[in-house]
Amino acid sequence: MTDRTHLTTVEEVRDAGSWLFTARDQYGEQEEILLVPCENSGDSDDSDDSDDSDDSDDSDSAAEPSAAESGVEAWVNRCTHEAQKLDRGFGAAMRDGQIICPKHGSMFDACSGYCDNGDAADTTLVSVEVGVEEGAVYLTDDSYEFDHEGSVEDGGGDDSGDADDGERDSGEDDDDDMPSSTSHIGF
Repeated sequence: MTDRTHLTTVEEVRDAGSWLFTARDQYGEQEEILLVPCENSGDSDDSDDSDDSDDSDDSDSAAEPSAAESGVEAWVNRCTHEAQKLDRGFGAAMRDGQIICPKHGSMFDACSGYCDNGDAADTTLVSVEVGVEEGAVYLTDDSYEFDHEGSVEDGGGDDSGDADDGERDSGEDDDDDMPSSTSHIGF
């Protein structure tokens, strides 16, 4: 769909712990995508120091390392077990380089997307291609087109136009059969 779209920086993904954005797939449907820090970058640094790769090929790879080599990976924001969002709007839960599903606790490796435990064992998250150049993260996957930063809900809905934003800001309900407030929910 697009050659590449600037998303954020590697530093922002690392500082925040994760970074969520919404893209449209090849059918125009919105899909949430999660950027997470991937700490496998140490292994690639060792291979870059070998004497065999001092030719011009090394300079090309040094100028544009893969996202994994730069410490960032992208995954569709959905557990493979029950389509649970991994990032529910306040960052993905992560521990020891793994993304934790908030519903059943399955843990996915941030670099490979593979889960070896819990209800999602032996499955892998759906990957999304991103690239990194000079610390900037770009969406490079031809199957997706960037829509907006944040969740699907953060974007104002499907093709809803600016006129609806005024109604939403004035406090009117959008007739979605949902309460206009969450103040009734107890924790």
